[in-house]
Amino acid sequence: MTSTPGQLIKIYAKQLKLPTFLRYEATLRIAQEQGLGYEEFLVKLLALELEQRKENQQKRRIRAAGFPYPKSLDNFDFSNLPKIDPAVVWQLATGQFVTNRENVILVGNPGTGKTHLAIGLGMKICSLGFRVKFFTAAGLAITLHEAQELTKLGRLQQQLAKTDLLILDELSYVSFNQAHAQLLFQVLSERTERGSILITTNLEFSKWTDFFGDPMLTAALVDRLTYRSHILNMSAESYRLKQRRKEGGEAGS
Repeated sequence: MTSTPGQLIKIYAKQLKLPTFLRYEATLRIAQEQGLGYEEFLVKLLALELEQRKENQQKRRIRAAGFPYPKSLDNFDFSNLPKIDPAVVWQLATGQFVTNRENVILVGNPGTGKTHLAIGLGMKICSLGFRVKFFTAAGLAITLHEAQELTKLGRLQQQLAKTDLLILDELSYVSFNQAHAQLLFQVLSERTERGSILITTNLEFSKWTDFFGDPMLTAALVDRLTYRSHILNMSAESYRLKQRRKEGGEAGS
């Protein structure tokens, strides 16, 4: 039995891995309604294929980044952060700081939205075509230690080096020992000015020595990290504390 032109289009589209061409009928109807010629119809179909591929690539980058959950800058509440200019955050969302291999450090007490902002920025950077990896500081330290135990540390370090933006969330005293801290220190030291880092922390820079140990090495690391950095002061009242107070007031009214 001879295949129809429509059947052949779908067969060839599948072999050539052109999924949009498999659904060409809808585009064909629009082209016919608009009186488009063959070339215009083909351009429209190719444009849809390109758009679909970009969307799929973006989804793959977001999955590969390892975000714990999706967050958007569009619904981030800046009203609780009097020391943050939203325009600065939206400028960071253009990705220019990644192109320039600059860093972003979000410093502030717990519950002020540092992780939300880090994920939101990370997802924006993914949408621009950059490679992003998200870790909690403790999670990366444990991953590095496990890789070291399995003699795979070099391979992991190479993977991290290929990342355009490394996001390190919750840099604090919690869940760390000295061996973990040293591995983390090494990654940050080797990455400075070679790729961008985004860090969220509740520790003032003066207290990083307590975390990393050696005062001179820590001072050198802080100096390198902050030299080409955008430092955002996110100290404010905790969102969660404010919400609990609000709910308590509503319950008592």
